[in-house]
Amino acid sequence: MIRRILTLFICVTVFGGFVRAANASEITVDLADPVVQITAGFSGTDLLLFGVAPGDGDIVIVIRGPIHDEIVRKKDRVLGVWVNKDEITLEDVPAFYAMASNRALDEFLPGGIANIHQIGLENLQFNPKDKSLVTEDWDHFRHALLRNKQRQELYTWDPLPLIFKGNRLFRTKVRFPANVSVGTFGIETYLIRKGELVDSHTTLLNVRKFGVEASVYDFAHRQSFAYGILAVLIACFAGWAANAAFRKT
Repeated sequence: MIRRILTLFICVTVFGGFVRAANASEITVDLADPVVQITAGFSGTDLLLFGVAPGDGDIVIVIRGPIHDEIVRKKDRVLGVWVNKDEITLEDVPAFYAMASNRALDEFLPGGIANIHQIGLENLQFNPKDKSLVTEDWDHFRHALLRNKQRQELYTWDPLPLIFKGNRLFRTKVRFPANVSVGTFGIETYLIRKGELVDSHTTLLNVRKFGVEASVYDFAHRQSFAYGILAVLIACFAGWAANAAFRKT
């Protein structure tokens, strides 16, 4: 209870600062916590985003990142067994993608702005690493990737609800699932007024591992060969111990 009161007090204080600064900037955004901490018991978390947008207009927030290449494979049935067959590597794929807005995007967001700023899953622009492929060859791989990301709760098709508090203040909550990737995320906020992009603001968010998770992750990436050997030794010891236990029984 005390923690909630303190959080509310901090948010109100920050909001007050935003209102005082509104004359100097069209739009201002901040996070309840600039770092999402992944520990051994991490099962996902909600992050509060809030800000101020003076005057009329609609708000769209896009959260995406980290960007990387991703291999998409197609499974075929061979002799009654499903195996990976064709595969394509897609570039500039965000590991996580979510949106928030105060109303449905098609009610106020022009298609040109949505396409340029990649607002909406249908406007995400990632292409195959093999530039010789034509769209018909890889477009179904693109849609398969979108479906997989949605099933993993890493992509959201519909915008999350964004609530205005009065004429200036707004807030929204973004859910980060347990399988979210570590790295730097970009949070882009757009102010749309009468079909035009009036202002935008970019905020960075870090998702990091802490504690034992961080130590194991760092060791696996910095000393990959030693980590592989250690993993094999642990697996062998576990197999030997299980075999010894069963022999005794």
